[in-house]
Amino acid sequence: MFPYFKELVEWLTHRGIRVMDRCNLTILLQPGYEDMAEFLKEHRVEIVASMPCYSAENVNAQRGNGVFDESIEALQLLNRLGYGVEDDLPLQLVYNPNGAFLPPCQQELEQAYTRELDTHFGIRFHNLYALTNLPVSRFASYLKQRGKYEEYLQLLKDNFNPASVEGLMCRDTISVDWEGRVFDCDFNQQMEMHTGDDGEAQYLWDLDLRRWKQTPIRTAPHCFGCTAGQGSSCGGALDGE
Repeated sequence: MFPYFKELVEWLTHRGIRVMDRCNLTILLQPGYEDMAEFLKEHRVEIVASMPCYSAENVNAQRGNGVFDESIEALQLLNRLGYGVEDDLPLQLVYNPNGAFLPPCQQELEQAYTRELDTHFGIRFHNLYALTNLPVSRFASYLKQRGKYEEYLQLLKDNFNPASVEGLMCRDTISVDWEGRVFDCDFNQQMEMHTGDDGEAQYLWDLDLRRWKQTPIRTAPHCFGCTAGQGSSCGGALDGE
């Protein structure tokens, strides 16, 4: 955890800036972070939490034994504080496939999550975001080790959806790493694809905004992951059709 996380959140929220925490649910139960959920509530921070499935078997297979139970406990804690229940305490869950396939229909999956989590655990949340696995970093290594990398890229290309392009996160969002370097998206950051025509690192405080706005977004084959099927962004599917 970033040691100045709380100070950063306080600085932003006191200036009326909306803060979203991409939260690892299990951290809320770890020693030293017992007050984190209360802190997030106090500052009305939106929580976006990874929940790969509503099945213990699938979650533990993807994240490790015990992760499902801890995630359920953390979600119940958040519900008791009002997250997922009150409108001003948004709780969003994130699904991504546990293999080399596209996510199912986000709307139908959200209905299944709502039914299963409420029926078995009394858990409520606001929205489910279904994200496509992009062939970068660890997932790219996973695919290559199994000889599936080119096959998965072809799957993404074959399912290209032009209706998703308008809503791509790289069109209105930037990613800034811990050193202040600017990237078009989180995935380009993982690929060390710096913004700028020359491919050199650009730092947030050095940007010429007028020139930078005219710089083309850097793309590579992994970008097909955001345009396949329903599309994929930090807010989930881009095309509900």
